[in-house]
Amino acid sequence: MPRPVTLFTGQWADLPFEEVCKLASGWGYDGLEIACWGDHFDVSLAVSDPSYVASRREILKRYGLEVWAISNHLTGQAVCDNPIDERHQGILSPAVWGDGDAEGVRVRAADALKDTARAARLLGVDTVVGFTGSSIWHLVAMFPPVPVGMIERGYADFAARWNPILDVFDSEGVRFAHEVHPSEIAYDYWSTVAALEAVDHRNAFGLNFDPSHFVWQDLDPVGFLWDFRDRIYHVDCKESVKQFNGRNGRLGSHLPWGDPRRGWDFVSTGHGDVPWEPVFRMLNSISYAGPISIEWEDAGMDRLVGAPDALAFVRKLTQIEPPTASFDAAFSSGS
Repeated sequence: MPRPVTLFTGQWADLPFEEVCKLASGWGYDGLEIACWGDHFDVSLAVSDPSYVASRREILKRYGLEVWAISNHLTGQAVCDNPIDERHQGILSPAVWGDGDAEGVRVRAADALKDTARAARLLGVDTVVGFTGSSIWHLVAMFPPVPVGMIERGYADFAARWNPILDVFDSEGVRFAHEVHPSEIAYDYWSTVAALEAVDHRNAFGLNFDPSHFVWQDLDPVGFLWDFRDRIYHVDCKESVKQFNGRNGRLGSHLPWGDPRRGWDFVSTGHGDVPWEPVFRMLNSISYAGPISIEWEDAGMDRLVGAPDALAFVRKLTQIEPPTASFDAAFSSGS
């Protein structure tokens, strides 16, 4: 059977949950990857009020939708980040932000991620997608010169903060799917290797495959799928396009999304540089059987156009499945 196609609700969290369900159902989505912000899914309510999860399930059922994963990127970002500043205040709940004391924010974010695992189990899903944050992302330019020990301490900090969270994930039978993404502890190929080594390759920690950031970093998303095939816990279809022309730089020049002077930008799925057909053929090769979640991000295309357009594009790709018999089987005479 083709994999289910879901809509990630993170970019729709300004709308009420039921309105997003109605839109997604009308377009023909199979379900949602539900964001833990806006009014879409409240982790604290989920673990404290038995009726809350039932109410979310009832809304999904009303619109013929399923859920296979929830996402808590915003809270996860604060677990390891350094510095903690006004950017985080803008994305965190008041309960996690508290008085803004940096270490207090990190501790409360970690506690909220533990509750996210518990909430996922109550909802009946086994995957939480999100970010980890990073205490060493600000060192990426490697100047002033960065001693090796600073990088090692960054991965040690990640392991120290995330292993207790992952213990709860293990106890709940839930997996964390880290989105490989700039500003995180794993943002490219080798940093992913290092992150997995830091937590001793424990099964609770895997990957959310989102190739949009592979493109502008000149990484091979198809090879990444093969090499990390045992860690692909979730797939997001998000797209980006390169716009390098001798003036537009890879690092974006502090320019906002949609600015034509950027060296790369997000576009709706199917309108950029991700090699989607080879990606889906590789997903078949590694026997990925989970949902395909569409994440709309495009400063030049309205989401009400982008979401159904991306669904039609991805539906065709999900029809690519291995044949039941080898294509050359008919060449045999059978004698």
